[in-house]
Amino acid sequence: TKNQSPINIDNPADAKLEALNLSYTGQVIGLTNNGHTLQAQVNGRNSFTIDGETFELQQFHFHTPSENQIKGRQYPLEAHFVHANADGELAVISVMFDAGDQNAALSKLISAIPQENQTTFFKDTFEIKDLLPKTANYYRFNGSLTTPPCSEGVAWHVVKEPIELSKAQIASFRAIFKKNARPVQPLNGRIVEESR
Repeated sequence: TKNQSPINIDNPADAKLEALNLSYTGQVIGLTNNGHTLQAQVNGRNSFTIDGETFELQQFHFHTPSENQIKGRQYPLEAHFVHANADGELAVISVMFDAGDQNAALSKLISAIPQENQTTFFKDTFEIKDLLPKTANYYRFNGSLTTPPCSEGVAWHVVKEPIELSKAQIASFRAIFKKNARPVQPLNGRIVEESR
């Protein structure tokens, strides 16, 4: 267990990383409360391609406060978009949310938060890409899943630019899960690369 997530991204190395080639055409159609996070139900074709490999979106879910930190800063909310390729290898795109203006897509999610171990399907669907920043500069490192079994070999891509959500929206997430973030793990000599 050398390469565990999350981490504090503190001293990234400049790297010629290719852009995250996102092709998200699907919609968010529901929400599951599994007792430790809110996990979105999605439809359609949603993938990203990196280094010639295509990863398909499996699901995305939320942590409050953020699990990864950027230069010691913890954000109020972090979304993990979990993808797998044809060989079952995992890649996560992580998006930070920071206090600011109300987020229309999150409002639709918050209005449909189910009870524990329930799933809500909603009529008012929205495009998954509404929850992704417009720019996609990112930090890349090798890590693990942050929930048991915390398996390693996960390629992490933490998007640099946060998305805004309102203080009331932060409170709505906190009301369900006061803290569902795993503590920061040691780097153990890993290099974090930064795209520009």
